[in-house]
Amino acid sequence: MPQSPWGELVVNDAHVHFFSHSFYGGLARQKKVASAEDLAGILGWNIPSEDPLALARNWTVEMDRYGVQRACVIASAHGDEGSVAAAVGAYRDRFFGYFMLDPVQPDAVQRAQQAALNSHLDGICLFPAMHTYSITDPRVVPILELASDSGLIVFVHCGAISVGVRQKLGLPSQFNMQFSNPLDLHAVALHFPRIQFVVPHFGAGLLREVLMLADLCPNVYLDTSSSNRWMAYEGLDLRTVFKRATEVVGTDRLLFGTDSSFFPRGWNAAIFDQQAKALYELGYDEQQARGVFGVNLERVLQSRRSRVWNT
Repeated sequence: MPQSPWGELVVNDAHVHFFSHSFYGGLARQKKVASAEDLAGILGWNIPSEDPLALARNWTVEMDRYGVQRACVIASAHGDEGSVAAAVGAYRDRFFGYFMLDPVQPDAVQRAQQAALNSHLDGICLFPAMHTYSITDPRVVPILELASDSGLIVFVHCGAISVGVRQKLGLPSQFNMQFSNPLDLHAVALHFPRIQFVVPHFGAGLLREVLMLADLCPNVYLDTSSSNRWMAYEGLDLRTVFKRATEVVGTDRLLFGTDSSFFPRGWNAAIFDQQAKALYELGYDEQQARGVFGVNLERVLQSRRSRVWNT
């Protein structure tokens, strides 16, 4: 278990990207190179084999190295949910399975239907700015209805969005931030009170708005992941961000995450160290720390797991 100012903690990571071979294959087609493997020299990263179980094994080894108990692994391209489903199927006790879904695609509802029945998938990830739609778009409604009925978590990326791998490859990122406001989620979260919504990166630059949202909607959780570079927009530091979040929503709805993604970097332990330091300096006690770094995520996903696993 990772060492912290409170001693050993059970750590569950709410935000790890599962960059599969299929994911890199999609980038290779956009980059107009012959194969996913051709990206290795450009990126300086390891390209996984076509077998998602090999990547899953790499992540379990990495998690063992740092003492991470579980991670939410995210299939990071529409149509790639099979990769994380395979990982969860092989390592049920180590992974939760999330997958990116683009609601404007013609197969979106069908994929959501299949996911609702798949015991290896736990959450749908929506990126409105990336896929240029509003979270209030009628095309999203049937997906949310399925999530509500099945207990799937709904992760909604808000605020600034920057995809590092696309930048490194020189690929355009034609995202639209008019669809990034967390307040757009307000009416949706109220209408679907049974869904547990997760907004990553403290709203990624829209802290005030995401705190308003979470204050008004008790089914909204905040994921603490990434370097949170957006803090520069408002002259904030991590300790201040945690302090404001705790004052508004408490600690029970904060979910630790790193936004880890590629190898050879692997699990970004520096994010854990930075967040643990900030919380300790704020005076978090051991119980609060255990909640943020591990217990809260288990509780959020318990209802979905109990429903589909019958445990």
